Amino acid sequence: MELVSRVAFFLVSVILMLLAAGLMAYAIYSVVMTFQTPHAATDTAMLDVIGYLIIATAVFDVAKYLLEEEVARGQERRRTSEVRKSLTKFISTMIIAVFLEALVVIFKVARDDVNLLLYPTALIVAGTGMMLGLGLFQRLSASVERDIERGTVDDTDDEEGEAPRVRRRRPSKPSPS
Repeated sequence: MELVSRVAFFLVSVILMLLAAGLMAYAIYSVVMTFQTPHAATDTAMLDVIGYLIIATAVFDVAKYLLEEEVARGQERRRTSEVRKSLTKFISTMIIAVFLEALVVIFKVARDDVNLLLYPTALIVAGTGMMLGLGLFQRLSASVERDIERGTVDDTDDEEGEAPRVRRRRPSKPSPS
């Protein structure tokens, strides 16, 4: 089953990378066509291209994450710090993409109809929520790492893949003086 899972993640990753490359190619084609068209709305076309490139970058990062974490590493045991760093890097890229997309949409919508600013505002709120969630994740996972280093948490998984268990330390007996 592990081989099937790895093959599936590999295929999905390759397809996502091809789609990201297609978005990038379309963005370049769109810019070239805009400059060849007289009286074209170049500013709107450039904002569209930025949006395509942001989405392509996010899709490519998802594909890269799947390749690195699910195909290359598979089921090997990882330290908590490695998982935290990997997830942080991945989520950070997604947060940047959300904020950039919100910025692009603000510029596009603000010219036409200010009433449509609800969508980019929602994107900014979602990005902020993602950032707060990432901060909370960082805080909690760092405290778990400290507990593991001190030996108060058992970092080994059992057969069912349960979360680490907290081991209670017994107070040391005072030495007789």
